[in-house]
Amino acid sequence: MTSDKHIQIKVPSSKSLSHRALIAGAMSQDTTVVLEPLESNDINRTMDCLTTMGAEIEINGSATTVKGFASGPKGGLSEPAILEMRDSGTTCRLITAVAAAGKGLFRVQGTPRMHQRPISALTAAIRSQGINVTFAGRQGYPPMTIETRGFSGGIVDISLEDSSQYLSGLLLAAPLAREEMVINVIGRKAVSWPYVALTLEVMEGFRVPFSVEILKDGKWEKADWKKITRVVPGEIRFRVQPSKYNCEEFKVEADWSSASYFAAAGAVGRKPVMIKGVSVDSMQGDRAILDILKKMGAYIEYDNHGITVHPSKLHGVEVDMGLCPDLVPTVCATAAFAEGPTVIKNVAHLRIKECDRLEASANEVIRAGGKAEVYKDSIKVMPGKFRKGEKIVFSTYDDHRLAMSTAIYGLAGIKAVAEDPGCVAKSFPGFWDEWKKVLKGNGCI
Repeated sequence: MTSDKHIQIKVPSSKSLSHRALIAGAMSQDTTVVLEPLESNDINRTMDCLTTMGAEIEINGSATTVKGFASGPKGGLSEPAILEMRDSGTTCRLITAVAAAGKGLFRVQGTPRMHQRPISALTAAIRSQGINVTFAGRQGYPPMTIETRGFSGGIVDISLEDSSQYLSGLLLAAPLAREEMVINVIGRKAVSWPYVALTLEVMEGFRVPFSVEILKDGKWEKADWKKITRVVPGEIRFRVQPSKYNCEEFKVEADWSSASYFAAAGAVGRKPVMIKGVSVDSMQGDRAILDILKKMGAYIEYDNHGITVHPSKLHGVEVDMGLCPDLVPTVCATAAFAEGPTVIKNVAHLRIKECDRLEASANEVIRAGGKAEVYKDSIKVMPGKFRKGEKIVFSTYDDHRLAMSTAIYGLAGIKAVAEDPGCVAKSFPGFWDEWKKVLKGNGCI
């Protein structure tokens, strides 16, 4: 493969793994070097919260050195330590659980949008550990104050109706409990396993002992967590032993969410796009973009350097994206280029992301000239007549994924302009520089 035949792209490191690796490093009593963590606003929020709780973090190029808490996360005595989440939902859900496993007073707060995102299922689990949680305003939503003496351990129930990150937060915090913690998943909804698997991958990398058990014929049996595909309430539980995190060096792999926009560009554009450094064996759920694009008719090649997605004649599909919700805006934009309708199912939880991503994705499909209909837990996208030759300002809703996904419409002969291009700094600060390579390679600039 040569550069004159392919547009070559390098995407940043995984946001999900960066959050988890930095938290794990802070939970260690020793020093961890995290190699190539993502540089973004969300990761900065997590690092700020970790230093507020007593970790020491030093950034030196692509290596971030984390010296862990001396005796667990430390809050205030008479006044709470302020944990400022801003608009990072991942930081909020993971750090809330970690703080609750520490000692002292903590105040969890963020932007007005963050204060509209529910967290009651997580706080209910925390309260079952004898920890006091006080909401400053609306019950079940930040801002809130946590008063804690740490996790006692034992049985904890957690509902994942809103997010699998509640479980990830509890898992990361569980080794600090005074006794073994057994986490039962309750509720009605089966949720994303890939994000839970990433949490377990980091815990294993930091030598934390745990086991996953599934209910089989009325009995609990240990399972190989790497082979599990779904978190089914009432049929799975997690055992975590009191232990210390320990890892000298942890390398963060490339991010499949960030790669999705460029994979879509290869399929709908006029020139193949090669994405370097991504692992096809990754546990990241958003690796599913390859399967979705293939199902739509895309031709994809793999080699030791990465993947290459070729311009292809795409057709509409019906796809359950409950396990990869962050891909929905990307797939909606891609579907507008396909022949026939595309139906995306099992994505009701997208309504409580940085914005209502179902309504927002539909609005921008329509703005580009396509058609879209939104239902309770699904969205239907149908091709229309693109507004070629026009300059269109796409709304970004203060949502990085909307800004990046709507850039794809620039390959339809539209001069696509993001209303707030800077919001991509949440996960991919260098996105627009890489995207220029796509536009230039397709003769759009």
